[in-house]
Amino acid sequence: MQTITTVAELRRALAEVRSADKRVGLVPTMGYLHDGHLALVAASRTQCDVTVVSIFVNPTQFGPNEDLSTYPRNFLRDQELCRDAGVAIVFAPHIQEIYPAQFETFVEPGELAKPMCGAFRPGHFRGVATVVGKLFNMVQPDVAFFGQKDFQQCAVVRRMAIDLNLPIKIVTVQTVREPDGLAMSSRNRYLSEEERRRGLAISRGLFAAADKFRSGERDVEQLIAIAKERLNTVDRLQYLELVDADTLKPAESPLRRTAALCAAAYVGSTRLIDNVILSLPTP
Repeated sequence: MQTITTVAELRRALAEVRSADKRVGLVPTMGYLHDGHLALVAASRTQCDVTVVSIFVNPTQFGPNEDLSTYPRNFLRDQELCRDAGVAIVFAPHIQEIYPAQFETFVEPGELAKPMCGAFRPGHFRGVATVVGKLFNMVQPDVAFFGQKDFQQCAVVRRMAIDLNLPIKIVTVQTVREPDGLAMSSRNRYLSEEERRRGLAISRGLFAAADKFRSGERDVEQLIAIAKERLNTVDRLQYLELVDADTLKPAESPLRRTAALCAAAYVGSTRLIDNVILSLPTP
């Protein structure tokens, strides 16, 4: 496994890969890797010859009062996990490599970035689209892998790839969960034991609504209400929305298209997000 910190070195290494006609997969991360990230690596290794994992805590996607300075980091552990998982290249650029002096060009996403997380984190998806766009240009992967937990991010990145004619396949990998159902996240380490127990209300509420959907419920308000009644142990529910899986616009009753039930809530000072996909049975 190579650990590379500059774009020039990365391009040299990948030129050799491409000269051998090998397929390149990219797993973009902010580090502090967990089994969710490793599932993305595993998916890449099944579809690609060479897997690149980027590790970069991107400052432009954090708001002024968010946790950039305290975001968990453990680069040596990340390297070990990548090596054990069969990653070929870890790309860990310094901040100046991504945002050099006088940097001023950003990718501005559209309507998909406005609801849900976009409404509560102004500029977040602008930062995400910009850094992912830059990583796509640096690595030029054939396939890029993202986790379903960040459902809106996946939609924004997929739209960007289409709109900017990027020849990259975007693959969404199912959310990896702890045995009790909590969606894996680097930020879970912020939770105390008591907060973690209360945070389980998010997945349990979503699962309850999904169970009702599988039983035939198609009314949007009913499905949201079923999830919401189980969320009383969180400290602050930021949003709970049932949206069209493609457009992210509010779903309409009765559901006739695949939808996503998405939630964001604070438990203590930690913001957690999660979602379930409500897929209509194939006729």
